[in-house]
Amino acid sequence: MQLSQRKPIGLLTVFSIGVAVLCTAASPGAAEDGKAGTTLVYIGTYTGPKSQGIYVSRLDPESGSLSKPKLAAEMINPSWVTLHPNGKFLYAAGESGPYKGGGGAVAAFSIGQDGKLTALNSQEPNGKGPCHLAIDQTGKTILVSNWGDGSMSSLLVADDGTLAPSTWVDRYPTLGEKQKPHAHHSAFDPTNRFAVTCEAGLDRIVVYRFDAATGSLTANDPPFASTTAETHPRHLTFSLDGRFCYDIDEKAMSVTAFRFKTKKGVLREIQAISTLPTDFSGKAGSTAELVLHPSGKFLYGSNRGPDNIVGYSVDQKTGKLTLVGHTSTLGKTCRSFGIDPSGQWMIVGNQNSDTVVQFKINQNTGELTPTGTTFDLGAPVCFQFLEAK
Repeated sequence: MQLSQRKPIGLLTVFSIGVAVLCTAASPGAAEDGKAGTTLVYIGTYTGPKSQGIYVSRLDPESGSLSKPKLAAEMINPSWVTLHPNGKFLYAAGESGPYKGGGGAVAAFSIGQDGKLTALNSQEPNGKGPCHLAIDQTGKTILVSNWGDGSMSSLLVADDGTLAPSTWVDRYPTLGEKQKPHAHHSAFDPTNRFAVTCEAGLDRIVVYRFDAATGSLTANDPPFASTTAETHPRHLTFSLDGRFCYDIDEKAMSVTAFRFKTKKGVLREIQAISTLPTDFSGKAGSTAELVLHPSGKFLYGSNRGPDNIVGYSVDQKTGKLTLVGHTSTLGKTCRSFGIDPSGQWMIVGNQNSDTVVQFKINQNTGELTPTGTTFDLGAPVCFQFLEAK
């Protein structure tokens, strides 16, 4: 890393599909439109004067050439997007805005050969402030993390990609005066038999048993693992073999590693490690995103405030992490970033400086080096990669 020691159809009336191109500024090393490769990069944004919805770029995984983002679909505040396992559909969480009831919306799109998106339908999230979507391996169930009212809900996916409402919802309690629930992120484990959720407000990692055939979710036994008080677990990811689970703690500026019992769904903490440089003395800020490298050898997290990416090497036997270093995001407030399927390229979104920045990943050390490719885009906050088939 340039790492020194170191982000029902009726609801469709709230958005429309557009194909206008965002005016962007790219560094000289960036690919010209139409000359990039075959991996599509979908970017979710907070909309405003500089962004109108979901954007798409093209990445050549061999050369790293990245085309400037184009508007793929208009939508209000699609702060999280996720892809169907079959690569034909995209789903987006409209976190806030003039949606019905003020609670946000989840929208379904079909993906065209040119990467453009066509609206299918949308559903209310059965909660308020949807900030994350996780789709199971069968592509039939979507878990919705509703930050606004601290609930988890689910939506069912039809064969044609459209969304159907679900009656399942889990509304978390308020604990005393200070601990109000804020569901922030969820993931299905590699066996697709469990779903695990970051409950940031309650300092809990919640575990559900999942029946993929019916889409039903039930509380595991035990139903959650508690993190240290005031850590605020925000995002999480599993190791490739599912034996370990990692969460990034928004307030504590740390990553917590757990051993995950794949048959019983039980989490046991094995390590907590800071996301900050050892000599850091400034204002701590908060963490945001957590992404495992496709090789499983490295884990990366984003620090907002210090505005850097922290990298760790992952011990494949013990699951424990060792600091590799930190790299500046070359902007302000990295809420999210993504790594392409080849594992060679990281794309970072700086929310408060309205930029998308590309980095090269060293496959042996995990270190990051900026490629010089930068684009202007309003409040980029989510990245998903789709390989051409």
